[in-house]
Amino acid sequence: MTYRLQHLGEDRLGFHASYDLMRVLRPHLDDPDRYVAQLLRQAEQGYRLLAAVEGESVVGLAGYRPLENLLYGRFIYVDDLVVSPSLQRGGLGARLLDAVREHALRRGCDYLVLDTGLHMPLAQRFYFRQGLLARGMHFTQPLRGA
Repeated sequence: MTYRLQHLGEDRLGFHASYDLMRVLRPHLDDPDRYVAQLLRQAEQGYRLLAAVEGESVVGLAGYRPLENLLYGRFIYVDDLVVSPSLQRGGLGARLLDAVREHALRRGCDYLVLDTGLHMPLAQRFYFRQGLLARGMHFTQPLRGA
């Protein structure tokens, strides 16, 4: 299959088109308008949403943002990576990740960084195959009844 890669979010409709697929990765999302409002806020902070489009359907997403810190220097952080379940294991996730990696290189970034759940061994194997290595653990603490 041939997929067109394009960034969404130049308008509200673009982000709305990604809602159903993003819920595969983030099932807690329960309101499309709130989802779009959050993506617009994230976009103000540099977040971009790359979509793989087949016809008029969004079949893959990679959400990422540029960051800088003392540990990695300039890097791209991948917040979201999801492919339609019927298309998984077909190379589309790798193609999205490659596109983000190329974007990071063009921006002069030193690293590509992402987190995945400890309960997701298939995702972990995918990331290892893509050349990403586990370098630590990610700790969180809910601050407001989350």
